[in-house]
Amino acid sequence: MAYGQKILKGDAYKRAAIKRRHIRIRKKVAGTPERPRLVVTRSNRHIVAQVIDDLKGHTLASASSLDASIRGGEGDKSAQAKQVGALVAERAKAAGVEAVVFDRGGNQYAGRIAALADAAREAGLKF
Repeated sequence: MAYGQKILKGDAYKRAAIKRRHIRIRKKVAGTPERPRLVVTRSNRHIVAQVIDDLKGHTLASASSLDASIRGGEGDKSAQAKQVGALVAERAKAAGVEAVVFDRGGNQYAGRIAALADAAREAGLKF
């Protein structure tokens, strides 16, 4: 994949920068059956986390702020991210996953991304 981009403005520039960072991260981070990859995808309103085995190309566990148990809950977006982190860790442990490699998806490790990761660690998932 090429890094070259047209000169963009505003939100398009931000999305292109996130895409470039994600490509750079994915060169180094890969999920194996022993340590699958915990991928975080963030939009303006929602957050999604998936545990993926890259060798097989299978999703082992996933959670989202769109899940019925989280959707419409109390708190801000960071609080929802904490709930998603705890839920994905619970589902991953049920699938037999103890440790993961964290893929922040090109986003900065702050705010909702950090809240999700911290909640997953507290729920017993090892990074």
